[in-house]
Amino acid sequence: MSTAIFYHAGCPVCVGAEQLVADAIDHQKYTVEVVHLGEQPERIAEAAAAGVQSVPALLLNGQAFHINFGAALGDLKPA
Repeated sequence: MSTAIFYHAGCPVCVGAEQLVADAIDHQKYTVEVVHLGEQPERIAEAAAAGVQSVPALLLNGQAFHINFGAALGDLKPA
């Protein structure tokens, strides 16, 4: 089974996208992992390396899909 990773920052745009997109994925084919980058900032570099430029984003089969626009990835890096 493949893994789909949904990256977000907890903003209303991200939460809405999580509810609609992540829940719509075929759970027979994909395990969905939700990563809240505001709570897990150590995973920002991982998201960036995967091609994520903004959140909310879905990483599916190694390809980043950007959904709407909540925040640029660079805005989430701790000071």
